[in-house]
Amino acid sequence: MSVIVLKPGMLSTFQDLGRFGQQHLGVSVAGAMDQRAHRLANVLVGNAPNIATLEITLTGPTLRFTKPCCIALCGADLSAALNGQPLALNRPLIVRAKDELSFGARQYGTRSYLAVHGGFALTPVLGSTSTYLRSAMGGWQGRALRRDDEIPLVQPLKNKALEELAMDLWALKIYLPSALAESRQPHVRLIKGQQWEEFTPESCAALLTEPYRISPDSERMGYRLQGAPLLMSTPRQMISEGTTFGTIQVPAGGQPIILMADRQTTGGYPKIAYVASIDLPRLAQMGPGDMVSFKAISLEQAQALEVARAQAFATLAQTLQPMRTLLLNH
Repeated sequence: MSVIVLKPGMLSTFQDLGRFGQQHLGVSVAGAMDQRAHRLANVLVGNAPNIATLEITLTGPTLRFTKPCCIALCGADLSAALNGQPLALNRPLIVRAKDELSFGARQYGTRSYLAVHGGFALTPVLGSTSTYLRSAMGGWQGRALRRDDEIPLVQPLKNKALEELAMDLWALKIYLPSALAESRQPHVRLIKGQQWEEFTPESCAALLTEPYRISPDSERMGYRLQGAPLLMSTPRQMISEGTTFGTIQVPAGGQPIILMADRQTTGGYPKIAYVASIDLPRLAQMGPGDMVSFKAISLEQAQALEVARAQAFATLAQTLQPMRTLLLNH
C-alpha cells in the first residue's frame, strides 16, 4: 500500500498548509508555496484542505503505485503522464496497481501538486506534515524524496468495481469557479506596508511602475528581486518583527526580497509592502528569470478577494460531495 519512488525529480517534498503557532519558538511555517493548487488537488480527491500533497518543482519524479488509488494533479503543467499517456490536470483520476506516473518538459508554471485520496501516511511534527528542509523536519524523514523511497498511503482503493468507479469519476463534469482559476492579472497585487511612507516617492513609484526580475538566488525561503533600488528617505535601524508569507522587505542595498513559505520567523528590514494573499499562488508559480510587476490595492479589496476564494472552495467541495461519497463507499 505504497508509492515507490523510481526517480526523485529536482525537488519533491510533502507540504500541507503550514506549521502554525510555532513562530515564537523560531520554527518556520513552511507549507505549500501555491496553496490554491494544493487545496484544489485535495478537494478534487475528497480530502480536507490540510492533508499533505506532494509539491513537485520543475522536474518531476517518476512514481509507481502498488495499490489502486484516486489522485489529482494541480498547478504547473510539467507534462505529467500515466504509463506514458498524457495525464489530465485539475480532475480526479483512478490509478491502478503497477501504474507509473512520470513528468516531462515544463509547459508553464513552476510547482505541481499531487494529492491522493486519504493522503500519504506521514507523521506530523509540531502539528504539521510539511517538510522544512533547513531543520530536516516533517514530510518524509525531513527531506526531499530519494530514489527507492516507499511512501505508504492511508487509504488505497479496493480492486472491486474499480473500473466502474473510474468511469463514474471520469464522467463527472467539474466546473471551477472563476475565483479558483489561475490569475490572469497583468500585475501581482500588493498592500502598502508599515514603512511605505518612509521610502522616497521615487522608490514607491518605481515599485508600482517598473518590472522586477526574480533573481537566480531565489527559492522557497524568499524571492530576491532585481530592478530599480528602493531607498528610504532617512535610513534607520529597526527592531525585528514577525514575518508573513508575501512580506516585501528591503535590505540596505535597496533590492527587495519577497518572503515565501520557508521564510525566517522574524525580520528587521523595513517592509515596504505585502503581496496580497490572492496572488501568492501566482507568485509561487514564477521562478528565476521571470519578470514581475506590482499594483497596489487596499486592505479591504484584498480581504474581499480572499473571502471570494474561500467561498468558491466551499461551493466546489459541496458540488463534489457525490464524488466523496463514491470514494468513501468504495
